[in-house]
Amino acid sequence: MSAHHHVQSPATAPDDDADLARWDDDGAPPAQPRSSPAAWLRVGAELGDRLVALSGRQDLLVTCRPGTRSGAPAAFFPDLGEVEFDAGLFAPLQPHEVNPRIPGDEEKYPAAWGVFVHEAAHAAHSRWTDQAAAHADPRVAEAALLLEESRAEGAHLTRRPTDRTYLRTSARTLVMPDIANPTVHGVHHAASVAALILGRRDAGILDAGETKALADLCEQVLGADLLATLTGIWTAAHQCDDHDATTMLAHAQEWCDALDAAAPALPVPEDLTDLLSGAVVVVMDSMDANDRADLAAQAAAANAMASQAKAQAQDRAQQAGQRRKAAATAKSVFNPRGATVNPDGTPAPYDNPVTGTRRPTAAEQTAAAQLSRALRAAAYRERTEERTTSPTPPGRLNMRQALARDAQRAAGSTPTAEPFTLTRRRSTPTPPLRVGIAVDVSGSMRAACGPVASAAWIVARAAALTDPDSRTATIAYDMSLTALTRPTHRAPERVTTFDARGGNHNLGDALDALDHGLDLSRPGTGRLLVVVTDAKYTPNETANAVTRIKRLATAGCAVLQLTLTKDSLHLPGTTLLHLPRPSSAPAAIAKAATEAIRRTR
Repeated sequence: MSAHHHVQSPATAPDDDADLARWDDDGAPPAQPRSSPAAWLRVGAELGDRLVALSGRQDLLVTCRPGTRSGAPAAFFPDLGEVEFDAGLFAPLQPHEVNPRIPGDEEKYPAAWGVFVHEAAHAAHSRWTDQAAAHADPRVAEAALLLEESRAEGAHLTRRPTDRTYLRTSARTLVMPDIANPTVHGVHHAASVAALILGRRDAGILDAGETKALADLCEQVLGADLLATLTGIWTAAHQCDDHDATTMLAHAQEWCDALDAAAPALPVPEDLTDLLSGAVVVVMDSMDANDRADLAAQAAAANAMASQAKAQAQDRAQQAGQRRKAAATAKSVFNPRGATVNPDGTPAPYDNPVTGTRRPTAAEQTAAAQLSRALRAAAYRERTEERTTSPTPPGRLNMRQALARDAQRAAGSTPTAEPFTLTRRRSTPTPPLRVGIAVDVSGSMRAACGPVASAAWIVARAAALTDPDSRTATIAYDMSLTALTRPTHRAPERVTTFDARGGNHNLGDALDALDHGLDLSRPGTGRLLVVVTDAKYTPNETANAVTRIKRLATAGCAVLQLTLTKDSLHLPGTTLLHLPRPSSAPAAIAKAATEAIRRTR
């Protein structure tokens, strides 16, 4: 392939009427182009708009029409400031289907866009060719333009690495057609093919594995020494500045001298052109395979990201729905009337387990006071100290550092000692407490009613005495839900008593109400959830409860399950505590609450 097909000297356009004159004498109608040249004017103008971003130049014109003056698919004319582009590269697309001004439209014609990017690389970086090549020896100028092919693409890749895919595509479109019909022959042909293919390898356009077949063939034809010399020449040319014509022509002269010295002694296979064409075909096939693999990997990654994004969106929507449902449940359960509600929020007056209220006993009041003191002690945090040093006051003077600073000054050096030490002490706020209690009031839990009623009042009273921001709540559940204590800042005056005579279990909704009412999922407080139950549930009831328990545990909330009988089942995600005596429930809950607030950071 001849490099001069892409960087052209000034040329005149052929007479458009000359092609039609030959039809005057045979009576046949003039040849009709497949599409009107005028229809491609818009495409050329839009390509010109995109060329500004690709080349960084605003002084260039792009002409797009069927066929080109140079005969190449596209060419850059430095002296004219013009890039000409063959509309046939867009085939089978018609002008109205091509809209280069729209970013992303190039995905419909990657081969044409690859050629356009190649010409943009010349427009941006082949600055030395404006006059230098015209005054040099034609053979040296031809060699310089050959080296410029991979140099310009490598420089473009440095500016716009995302264009690598299109530069690879342009190699298929521009290199392959001229391999079988070379303008030079023998060793010079093999050297030019090596410069075009292996030069792009060293510029980062092609991969080494893709070009191995051609590299092996060129080493056989040119010899290892000559190939290494030529490789060094194009590698050095890649480092040239865009305006450095002198160095580029010097490299071109080295190229010609190396070939002139080695060519007479190198045997040339008679079928060299076929061998080179076959090797280049292998290169292109390898490129196609790698590009398809890359596209497949990109598609797989895009699909995976899309699937992940979709799953995340669904998860966010599901969580939002759960939060709305929990809010609605909490609103219905913690109603001001103290009414029992069904799972759908409707009143269930006949299922109310509350039997009345009573005044707290002296023992309960003492237990609440003791728990309050324990909670305050557990919530206390030592003040934090932060010490900083400085060369100037305020702060405590450190004499050793002061003497060191004086010594540094006496020695004529810049003082670095900092003799003043300032200690700042900050109080750490004590965390408030959040305790939610869910008590099973099905028939098998009757023995727990009295102790849990006492524990609910003790914990609520102690929390209110400890911190005004602490809150507790207790819900009795079977299939319906009843609030025994509510998440308010005031402690209940009386103990709410209740009985266990229900059936079935709705722990899932009870946990939702406690979570929303007490913010058990939100960090920053001492959080404890106590579930008093024997966990003899149906599979669906267990699954609903375990889902909520695991979500709370993941959020950092301590979850305790209290049981009264040895045959009780363990709810996964909870810490199981068996109480042989129901009367020990208040003490167990108080200890767990104290530990929860102690662990809070």
